[in-house]
Amino acid sequence: MEVLGIDIGGSGMKASIVDLDKGEFVVDRKRIDTPKPATPQAMTKVVKKLQEHFDWKGKIGVGFPAAIVNGVVKTASNIDTSWIGKDVNDLFSQATGCEVNVMNDVDVTGIAEMNYGAGKDYMGSVLTVAVGTGIGTSLFYKGLLFPNTELGHLSLSGKIAEDYAANSIRKQEDLSWKKWAKRLNKYLLELDKLFWPELIILGGGVSKRFDEYQKHFDSELNVVPAQLKNHAGVIGAASQFKF
Repeated sequence: MEVLGIDIGGSGMKASIVDLDKGEFVVDRKRIDTPKPATPQAMTKVVKKLQEHFDWKGKIGVGFPAAIVNGVVKTASNIDTSWIGKDVNDLFSQATGCEVNVMNDVDVTGIAEMNYGAGKDYMGSVLTVAVGTGIGTSLFYKGLLFPNTELGHLSLSGKIAEDYAANSIRKQEDLSWKKWAKRLNKYLLELDKLFWPELIILGGGVSKRFDEYQKHFDSELNVVPAQLKNHAGVIGAASQFKF
């Protein structure tokens, strides 16, 4: 089974056709910058462009940077606030003429890692933490997803956690890997106290540099890098139609 997966992030919107039996891209990925401002009209146009790029007529799965409940957008931390209350499933379906299903972007990343990557066949409690422009999370128990956890918005050191330990903050403040990893470690310890995950899968672009900073995590934390790297969002978006 093949599905077009679209991963919408704060800086880019990426897509590819995914083979759901293998959890792999069928064709090269296409990326278009996320429009500024990221309004419903502007982002819908990009979704349509991605569909047209692949000349796609089948099902489309989308990972979206917000809490999504029954297809309706509930939050807007890295997109325009005019999204709140919009039925994103309906909007994208009308624009593309395809069956579209939309979920939180880190939830779909977690689905990909649980079924094709670092969490495959792992039936304990698993927490995926995607670190990029912000921090997103997805929580699984016995392979089942608890959706829309949004744990990047926890309070930490007097700030929202993602304003303290996101990769964008590392870049803005020109932090060394060591200094930044200590911040991230503090955040992961907070999650550990609240949820006691048996496995933490660290995703986002920083997962490619895991060797640079893994030694700065507390030994009590079982942290591993995401295996699917930046492909996880697209693969997970598509795999909504299988899992």
